Amino acid sequence: QVQLVESGGGLVQAGGSLRLSCAASGRTFSNLAMGWFRQAPGKEREFVATINWRRNTYYADSVKGRFTISRDNVGNTVYLQMNSLKPEDTAVYYCAARSTTTVSTSPVMYDYWGQGTQVTISS
Repeated sequence: QVQLVESGGGLVQAGGSLRLSCAASGRTFSNLAMGWFRQAPGKEREFVATINWRRNTYYADSVKGRFTISRDNVGNTVYLQMNSLKPEDTAVYYCAARSTTTVSTSPVMYDYWGQGTQVTISS
């Protein structure tokens, strides 16, 4: 069993910063590839960023250069540092995990999901 709980969402102005956290249960965290996805109302869930156990990272073009994904294997936590936020970043952000060393941008490839945290960017 792997459980994921996101936190850190909120309301910020455009150009501001926010850091999301995802706490993972279980004792095999370091073997999981982690991902962040987001979903706006009426739209499909889209890939944001991913990191594997070697800390290889990959980002969606829309957030590249602004967002940074990282992980703390001791604390069993993955983070998403979001800078230069834009109104179009507004969405519910979900963390996800998959038991593989490879990264994936597809939601269907992830085995576990958190409940999501709302991020709202005002203009």
